[in-house]
Amino acid sequence: MSNLEHIISLAHLPRWRTKSINELFIRIMKEGLSFDEFFEFSGDDLRKCFYLNEKEINDICETKNKLSEAKQLVKELQDNNIEIIPFFSEDYPKTLKENLEIIFSPPILYIKGNKEILHQEKIAVVGARNISKKGIEFTKTITKKLIEQNNVVVSGGAKGADQLALETALENNGEIVVILPQGILTYGYGFRKYLAQIQKGKVLILSTFFPKFQWNAGLAMARNRYVYGLANNIYVAETQKSTREKKSGTWEGVLDGVRKIEQFNMQEYRKIFVRFADETEKCANNELINYGTIAIDQDFKEINRGKYNKQETLFE
Repeated sequence: MSNLEHIISLAHLPRWRTKSINELFIRIMKEGLSFDEFFEFSGDDLRKCFYLNEKEINDICETKNKLSEAKQLVKELQDNNIEIIPFFSEDYPKTLKENLEIIFSPPILYIKGNKEILHQEKIAVVGARNISKKGIEFTKTITKKLIEQNNVVVSGGAKGADQLALETALENNGEIVVILPQGILTYGYGFRKYLAQIQKGKVLILSTFFPKFQWNAGLAMARNRYVYGLANNIYVAETQKSTREKKSGTWEGVLDGVRKIEQFNMQEYRKIFVRFADETEKCANNELINYGTIAIDQDFKEINRGKYNKQETLFE
C-alpha cells in the first residue's frame, strides 16, 4: 500500500475523535483521491471540498510538516515486518466494524503475524487479575473447549484470566490475537517470547496506538474496548465491581460492550456470557448478569437463577 506516511499521519491527528478520522478517510476514498493528492490541497481546498473548520485545517497543515518523520516511521515498521491496516482496507476485520462501528473503530491497526486469523470466529475469555480457583478452572476449561471448536482467542494479555486464557490457548495449539496496551514498536520482549508461534501463524500481535507509545494505565483501559470489539462473543470468568477509587477493566469493558449491543441492536448475533457465582464467592459476576449478560454455569450451560433473571438497563 502506498501513501503509508500520509495514512499514519491522519490516523493519529491530535485531539481528533475516532469518528472524525474515519469519516475523513472515507471522504478521501469517495473523492477518488490518493492520500498524497489530499495532502497537496490548500487550506481553501480543504474548507470547500471537505468542509473542514479552521482548527481541523491547521491540524492537517501541521501534520504536513512532519511527513518526513512519518516516512521514517513507516520504514522502521516495515523493517520489523509490521503491517499497517487502515480502517478502509479490505484486510480490516469485519468484526471490529460491526461491533464498534465508525464511531469507535480504531482508524489504523498495526499487526505482526498471520492476518488471516483476524477474519475467523473469535472469542475473548476475560476476568480479574486476582482470579479465584473457580475462575481459573472455568478459564482453562472454556478456553480449551472453544479452541476445539476452531475459535481464535482474543487476549489483552493482562495478568489473571486474560493471561491464563492466552497460555491455555498456546498449550492447546490454538490461534491467538494479542492486543497491546502500547505501541507495537515497544513490544520487543513479547515478540521474542512469541516468535515461534508468530512464525507458525498461530499468534498475531496487534496494536491500535501510535507505534512508539510506551505502556500506561490509560492505554491499558482503552485497549479493553478493542479486545471486546474484535471478539464475536465474550466469556467472563470473574470480575470485581468498579468503584470511584478503583476501576475494574473487566467490569468497565463488559458494560461498554453491553451498551454497544443495545445501542447498535446486536442482540441476535453477539453474546456476553458470565460465569454464575455461588453465594460464597466474593466477586461481582452476578451483579454483572443483571445488566443483560447471559449467565452460564461451570458446564457452560445457560441458566436462570432467581433474581438474576432481571435485566436492568444502562440507559435509565
